[in-house]
Amino acid sequence: MDETSVRKTRADAPAGFFEAEAAGLAWLGEAETRGGVRVAGVLSVGPGVIELERIADARPRPDVAAAFGRALAMTHDAGAENFGAPPTGWDGPCFIGRQPLAVSRASRAWGEFYAADRVLPYLELAVRRGHVTAEEGDVVRSACARIRAGDFDDGDSPSRLHGDLWNGNVLWSPGGVVLIDPAAHGGHRETDLAMLALFGCPYLDEVVEGYATAHPLRDGWRDRIPLHQLHPLAVHAASHGRSYAAPLVDAARATLAL
Repeated sequence: MDETSVRKTRADAPAGFFEAEAAGLAWLGEAETRGGVRVAGVLSVGPGVIELERIADARPRPDVAAAFGRALAMTHDAGAENFGAPPTGWDGPCFIGRQPLAVSRASRAWGEFYAADRVLPYLELAVRRGHVTAEEGDVVRSACARIRAGDFDDGDSPSRLHGDLWNGNVLWSPGGVVLIDPAAHGGHRETDLAMLALFGCPYLDEVVEGYATAHPLRDGWRDRIPLHQLHPLAVHAASHGRSYAAPLVDAARATLAL
């Protein structure tokens, strides 16, 4: 490792942890040739370690944000085999943060996939850990029942998602935005956008405007932001404690009100 690279290690990394990250970066990187977002290059990877190219820092700018939005739409449009699909060619486990991320090659409607694999497993873990009460859990389960029933299915084909698109994984460089640390999978494009909104992103309005010029968003997408934030909020409630219970329940109630 030198000043041109960053080496990440984790002594207790489960099997495939960093290899899954590398596979996700490679899959997202395939979309770069179609105008998709640039991702950090993987220099080497092995059990418990990954070495990435170092990305130079730059201040966020509105024009760069708009370009990021356009490129993100192109990455999403590169598509996936199905909702819940892992990166092409990767047969190992997947992760979001330190939590396992279920993947599947089965063809399912988005709502069935999203409720069963992206919200409920993390909700139940949060309840078992005492981070979410039984009553709060029932509100989220009610929202998942509507999701699973197909109330929000829209016929959109699976998108190639970053999957963990919070601001810390969006690097602003002199050459534009570069993405790191994906939980890449096939999902709904609005889920990536909702995560950007949840944890904040500089010039988010410009990002969305740029996105819409490349791929117009369906009417009402802003109203559906809480629906798509259920996944990251459930993950955080499971991993980081009780402080995420109230936002999770609020998002579930907003989903039930749609």
